[in-house]
Amino acid sequence: TISDSFAYQATDGTDNSNVATVSITITPLNDPPVAEANGPYSGDEGDTVSVNGTGSYDIDGSIVAYEWDLDNDGAYDDATGAEISNIWDGSLMEVVLKESSEKVTKLYDENTGAWKLIRKDRGPAKSVQPIENMLQKLGLSKNEIRVYIFLARSKERKASEISEALSLHRTETYRILRDLEKIGLVSSVFEKPLKFIATSFEQAIGTLIEAKKLKIRQLEKNKAQLIKIWMSLPKPEVKQERKEVFQILEGEEQITLKANEIVQVARREIDIFAVEEDISRLYHSGFMDRLEKFARKSNARLLTNDSPKSRFFVNKLDMPNVRYVRPDAKEISTFILADQEQLLFTIRKTNKGHSENGKRGKIAALWTNYDTFVKTLSRLFFELWKTEKKLPIVSQT
Repeated sequence: TISDSFAYQATDGTDNSNVATVSITITPLNDPPVAEANGPYSGDEGDTVSVNGTGSYDIDGSIVAYEWDLDNDGAYDDATGAEISNIWDGSLMEVVLKESSEKVTKLYDENTGAWKLIRKDRGPAKSVQPIENMLQKLGLSKNEIRVYIFLARSKERKASEISEALSLHRTETYRILRDLEKIGLVSSVFEKPLKFIATSFEQAIGTLIEAKKLKIRQLEKNKAQLIKIWMSLPKPEVKQERKEVFQILEGEEQITLKANEIVQVARREIDIFAVEEDISRLYHSGFMDRLEKFARKSNARLLTNDSPKSRFFVNKLDMPNVRYVRPDAKEISTFILADQEQLLFTIRKTNKGHSENGKRGKIAALWTNYDTFVKTLSRLFFELWKTEKKLPIVSQT
């Protein structure tokens, strides 16, 4: 609801009346979502046809579910999801959008124009996106994640039930189930027909993490041997010349690794300009701990935005050389300079719409020892450093 008010008074030409206040409360009406299944689609009988309803939209809310009727029986229970694939048999397909309000869920069918209201599930509708992201980082494919999550949230299921619920080909479903079984995430129930059951989520995460640790430990064991073999190779008799090179890094993990490498090899000085958005990332990655150690024996200077967030993290640092830049310097990207020899310059790619939904854009970085670039950014840092005042740092007690 939106509330507003205004005041008014009457007059008889000589005196004014008392001031009256009128309050107005406006309750917005819900606009139905618009179903758009794109298309039209075509294909030969027996072919797999992929369709999607991602063109659908809701001007005053968000679409929370897509339901498909693939056999024209009037029941939208054949598939879910914005994008699906189905074996083409000549039948029509319809899409239904589901939009939630506080107490009921409203269903709208674009083809029939029919509406129906159902009682909303009172259970917590928490997004599984963070779980899917973590499982993907731990090595599972998107379809393996879909199958595991579906099975983990259900009781034991037949492969045909999983295939139908997730709109996967039966052969592909069996392959995924066997692969998940091999890594301990799924078990077979020995009865007829054959059913499958998922390992508990806590145990599955533990299993996947432990598998990653085993691989890392094995790589650590092989590291010394590989270096020894490499050093034993005949060295080419070529005079080493310094080359000016560039390197493009993508993702926070790769950028953090490079930043830590710069601190480890730096000898005399490190200058850092870090925008507010990157201060917390650098702090939580452990980079700032390494920078503090470097600052105890060498020269390290840090410039950042003068904001509550920046001050919160800076006040946790044991660094004497910290200054805050003026507000109009926030358009400058984060960069790190070391010994006037190398530069790491970040580039944040913001997609349209991210500012509206609060998501950060993808981050990339340019590393180089190109002399002109290094000197230019060094000059910029020096100018910012000398024009900004060193503001007091409040110690955390």
